[in-house]
Amino acid sequence: MELLAEHGFTDITMTVCYMADVIENYFRNGEKWGVHIGYQQESVPLGTAGGVKLLEERLNETFIVMSGDGLTDFNLSQALEDHRRHGGLATILLTRVQCPLGYGTVDLDDYGRIAQFVEKPQTWIDGNRYLVNTGIYILEPEIFENIPANQPFDFGSDLFPLLVEKGVPIYGYEAQGYWSDVGTLQQYYQAQLDMIHGRVKVKLPVDIAPAL
Repeated sequence: MELLAEHGFTDITMTVCYMADVIENYFRNGEKWGVHIGYQQESVPLGTAGGVKLLEERLNETFIVMSGDGLTDFNLSQALEDHRRHGGLATILLTRVQCPLGYGTVDLDDYGRIAQFVEKPQTWIDGNRYLVNTGIYILEPEIFENIPANQPFDFGSDLFPLLVEKGVPIYGYEAQGYWSDVGTLQQYYQAQLDMIHGRVKVKLPVDIAPAL
């Protein structure tokens, strides 16, 4: 919420399913963060893209999608500028990692367009640094023409490979800064350490001082 508000994204909708009441009771209408938050209930999980498809009538201009389990301090304003400069249907924010296990990797052409998209590769070369999908997307409303309604559909494994296959230009933006997919207990623990040690730009409670 803080990152979105900092970069001027103040009209926010959360797609919720599991423990939705806990999430809504915490974030409420977003006033605490200076944003407005609405909620979209998924009675049946529809995947990352299928869930956003439910918001089609509300999203009639350029919008951003962020996964709820990512911790980052990426400059979203710069990413938006890059998206508008290219004029593509979609821009995927990317970061480099040494081990791509569990992530979607991409190859870019000389123009910054995504030439290949591999969802969660099982092999990699030690010492290489791979561009991976961070689960942050800047999209145009026309993207909905490629997402089927009322059925599970995923950005990484379904939509983006489909667009590449159809020759639709989608772009990758290599973002600078911190990013962690906080999807395991180990990653959650590491994220706590990274915040305390000042490796990620976040607002911590006043009684927690970054280590020197």
